[in-house]
Amino acid sequence: GRALTAAERRDAVAGAGREVARPMVFGMLIILIVFLPILGLQGTEGRMFRPMALTFMCALVASLLLALTLTPVLASWFLRGDGPLRERRADRVLQDAYRRLLWAALQRRRAVLTGATALVVLGAVGSLRLGGEFLPRLNEGALVINTVRLAGVAIDESVRQNTRLEQLLLESFPDEIRAVWSRIGTAEVATDPMGPELTDVFIALHPREHWTRARTQDELAAAMAAVVAEFPGASFAFTQPIEMRLNEMASGIRTDLGVKIFGDDFAELVRLAGRVQAVLETVPGAGEVTVDQVVGQPEVVVRLDRGALVRAGLGAGEALQAVEGVGGIAVGDVYEGLRPFPLVVRWPDRYREDRAALAGLPVSGSSGARQPLGQVAAITDTEGLATINREWGRRLVRVQCSVQGRDVMSFVDEARRRIAQEVDLPTGYVVAWGGQFEHLERARLRLGILVPTALLLVLALLYLSLQRARDVAIIATGIPFAFLGGVAALHLRGLPFSVSAAVGFIALAGIAVLNGQILVHALRRQLATATDPGQAVVEAAVGRLRPVLATAVTDAVGFVPMALSAGVGAEIQRPLATVVIGGVVTSMLLTLVVLPVLYRVFGGGAVTRSPASTRPAPAST
Repeated sequence: GRALTAAERRDAVAGAGREVARPMVFGMLIILIVFLPILGLQGTEGRMFRPMALTFMCALVASLLLALTLTPVLASWFLRGDGPLRERRADRVLQDAYRRLLWAALQRRRAVLTGATALVVLGAVGSLRLGGEFLPRLNEGALVINTVRLAGVAIDESVRQNTRLEQLLLESFPDEIRAVWSRIGTAEVATDPMGPELTDVFIALHPREHWTRARTQDELAAAMAAVVAEFPGASFAFTQPIEMRLNEMASGIRTDLGVKIFGDDFAELVRLAGRVQAVLETVPGAGEVTVDQVVGQPEVVVRLDRGALVRAGLGAGEALQAVEGVGGIAVGDVYEGLRPFPLVVRWPDRYREDRAALAGLPVSGSSGARQPLGQVAAITDTEGLATINREWGRRLVRVQCSVQGRDVMSFVDEARRRIAQEVDLPTGYVVAWGGQFEHLERARLRLGILVPTALLLVLALLYLSLQRARDVAIIATGIPFAFLGGVAALHLRGLPFSVSAAVGFIALAGIAVLNGQILVHALRRQLATATDPGQAVVEAAVGRLRPVLATAVTDAVGFVPMALSAGVGAEIQRPLATVVIGGVVTSMLLTLVVLPVLYRVFGGGAVTRSPASTRPAPAST
């Protein structure tokens, strides 16, 4: 054929632009609406995924503007239209195979729809068995060992034990540990008060390819736990620096999961915490289980004998002032630059360390009477409260637990059931759950409201575009088909449901709707002028085979690096990419087969032609 003139090229490009402008605008609006639930996320999950959604949405708007302005201009310049389009052999073979498959599906419509329904039901059942966690554990290349010793331990003893612990770890794991250091207490940090019995041991790790005693970070933590278990009088909980700080700032829980027991009597709280700890330790998947150390602080109790004081001619205030001097009496402030330090006067250290010396501490009165403290008071050693924790004004004791080799959701479900059966809570005592599980519940509740709302808006937008409720319903069937692939992909890779996977499912909804919209537009145009509905459905689907395949392949391939990445941060990206890849594959396959069958069933007419007589000649310009 002849080459097109400049005017003909402009008219052809303008006509094509007008034809696709409306579907493109509506498609872009659909994607923008689908991503709105991500913008509604709060807390840690919102900070992590909101920038991604905003970037994606801005890129979509920019690409739409370019497609409607710059692309037509470039097409009128460089698309010459000076010869027939050649149909490649690969395209012809693919179209012939798809045409035969589609004819077979149309002739077995009931079996196809029954099979598709069964697959969707199977996917729904499989989604209930995924389990759940807030976010995948991010391997930070470092570990933290939260060490809890007996309350009242001396700082020198804590330092000695920490030094021994660090040496043991370095000797046992020379190929895994790059550096190790400890932090004892945080008395000057008001947001993180810790006594000298509490220590955070920070461990920086070598790159994983140099490890010899473990393949994963969880295996390494388990091996380290076995080594440090020989230390008496201490408990250890393994976590990671950033993970620990995020958990602590968000809920006060340092590990994956925390059970908060509220009540009034500390003795009863400690008893209940011991029962909960015993139950958690028997739940499969439980790692280190620790209880807040609220008792065990050594105390010296001085009880005045008022009769002895009267006989000695001393007042209770005079005796108490002498006792106060053992701990220290503030008499002023000393400044180093702008930092004030209290100036304290106290008795020599021997009165603090030796009970006999304390009993001999002289108590002087204003009348000149003088007696040893042991003559006017009873001095006893006892144990008192080490820590008093409160939340919303109520006393509590926390039982903290790490979860290993299992998702948090299923662990919590089993732990809740076991605690309800085996721990009898007295009246006025309440158990609450915190940690990552708390964040997951919040995100699920919020997405459970936002996602259906966004899908309803998408369906309303489709109705405005198509003006037919039947077509909207047919397009909407692509969403469960896409979710089926996402669920199957998570099962194949052994990944639980998480906020990251939820973001992938949200993206899938938009992709599935767009693929269905492309096919339905073609079906409507073909059926408008066709005399044979079956033939029209086949030809319309074959004509849109290439764009549907191209969209699916580009979407899936684009997420492959995220799905296969093993670098730092890959744990967060992997569920999202896995869901998108699996969902795109099933959405493409089921959309190309099931959607035409659905349209054929609701469109009526008979299948009268055979696939051998329906392949058109190559198109030409």
